[in-house]
Order: sequence, then C-alpha cells, then structure tokens
Amino acid sequence: MSVTDLPALNAALNFISAVLLSFGYANIRLGKQNIHKRFMIAALVSSALFLTSYLIYHNEVGSVPYPYQDWTRTVYLIVLIPHVILAAVMVPFILVMVWWAFTARFDRHRRIARWVWPVWMYVSISGVTVYLMLYVR
Repeated sequence: MSVTDLPALNAALNFISAVLLSFGYANIRLGKQNIHKRFMIAALVSSALFLTSYLIYHNEVGSVPYPYQDWTRTVYLIVLIPHVILAAVMVPFILVMVWWAFTARFDRHRRIARWVWPVWMYVSISGVTVYLMLYVR
C-alpha cells in the first residue's frame, strides 16, 4: 500500500462509519443498548482510522484541486465546504458525546446525540461523495 491508495481507503472508512452509525442508531431505537454501544464504538474507531489516514495522506500530498472546470465544480464545492467545516467542528462534540455515554450520563448523551449523529452521518456520506467526485470519473 502506498500513499496513493489512501483516498480509496479513506472513502471505504467513511462508508464503513456510515454503515456502523446506521446500525448503531437502529439498535438504540430497538432498545438494544449493548449492541448499540458496540456499533458506535466501531464507528468511532473507523472514524479515527479515517482521520489518521486522511492526515497522513494530506501531509504527504497536500491539497488536491478539483480537476474539472465544468458545472460539477460548483456541486463539488457545495458538498466539500460544509463537509470540511462540519468534520472539523464535530471532533470535540463526538468526544463529549462518547464521554457522557461511558460515564453513564445518558440524559446528556441523548441530548447531544440528537444533533451529533445526523451531522456525523452527513460528514461520513459526504466524504464518500467527495472521494467519488475527486478521484472517480
């Protein structure tokens, strides 16, 4: 594996995170707290692996410009800009949400999870979209 393989790995990790987040959500709605916890820990690990791989890639390669100058550039930027902003903002909120769950402050965990979970899903799915638009055509 080389640094050129990392964007595909990053997209896969984002996709895996979205799937795990979905299963975690479904299981908490079914009242299966232990299964929910396992899926959410797996989503956290997948997202942490993504972040590590992402930082390694961009440390080596730098910024990658969008290669097309057609109408898709506007769509790309509409997806990319909120993706980047929300991804950066989400990290401390995810850590607080996880901390409240592990310290059994479930009322606080639930309150913040209602906002954090959908944004985490958006970041994961839009990350795959950014990859597809930038590297697959």
